[in-house]
Amino acid sequence: EVQLTESGGGLVQPGGSLRLSCANSGTTYRNYCMAWFRQAPGGEREGVASINNKYARRYADSVNGRFAISKENNKNPLYLQMNNLSPEDTGIYFCAHGPYDRICSLEPDQYNYWGQGTQVTVSS
Repeated sequence: EVQLTESGGGLVQPGGSLRLSCANSGTTYRNYCMAWFRQAPGGEREGVASINNKYARRYADSVNGRFAISKENNKNPLYLQMNNLSPEDTGIYFCAHGPYDRICSLEPDQYNYWGQGTQVTVSS
């Protein structure tokens, strides 16, 4: 079973940067989709960025050009580099794992393993 643990969240000022990590301590798969989602207080879980084992990436319009998702191989952690953060980026960030797709979805129901989340707060 895939077991995901996120880290790297915290409090950052507007315009600042953070790098989130997601480690898998369980079963690894050669072919996969992985993604970052976030959920603001009172809001729905929304997809931020996704990547597959062939390094095809997808970004939500709201973060394109500011965030970068990366993963070196099926054993190394998943990362999300977040730059030029704004208060609208505040929320709990989750990583997720699912079956391979040519371009991985940003819809939560396409993923079957989830981490517990890490809080990101952007505030002055």
